[in-house]
Amino acid sequence: MITKRSKANKADSPPRGVIAIKGLRVNHIPKGFTYGQVRVGAHDGIREYGYQWSDNRDDIDRKRRSLWVRVVCWSDAHELAQLRRAPLQFGEFTGDERAAKIGGRQVLVRTGDGALGHGRYLGWVERKGVVITVMASRPLVPELGKIVKGIRLS
Repeated sequence: MITKRSKANKADSPPRGVIAIKGLRVNHIPKGFTYGQVRVGAHDGIREYGYQWSDNRDDIDRKRRSLWVRVVCWSDAHELAQLRRAPLQFGEFTGDERAAKIGGRQVLVRTGDGALGHGRYLGWVERKGVVITVMASRPLVPELGKIVKGIRLS
């Protein structure tokens, strides 16, 4: 079902809430989003799925509010340092990131770039074989601690 929605490129307006991502609760979703969309992919031995919330501003507008939470199923994921070699198509950790503690979790964090948008991008190994990444646009960076703390994998 989630794969079919993603391939259909269907957007939700209004966006889904805390249970937008199957098997994952995002308990703190900032206000102000006007639509959302399922994102699914499989490549290079990994499967990924997630949800992207956004407002109706243009992608280059620095006031644009966007939040992307993704689950990456990658059997080689055991510890944080391994994220640097994860075969991600978008949101790679390539050495420009630093380790930090955000929302009570030890994460790799980097500044968003052109492909990801502006803001902060971070990721962590939730459990063996499962990585969670979060991309928050610049206006949402002050809420990253609450966002990350509220994420629960079932």
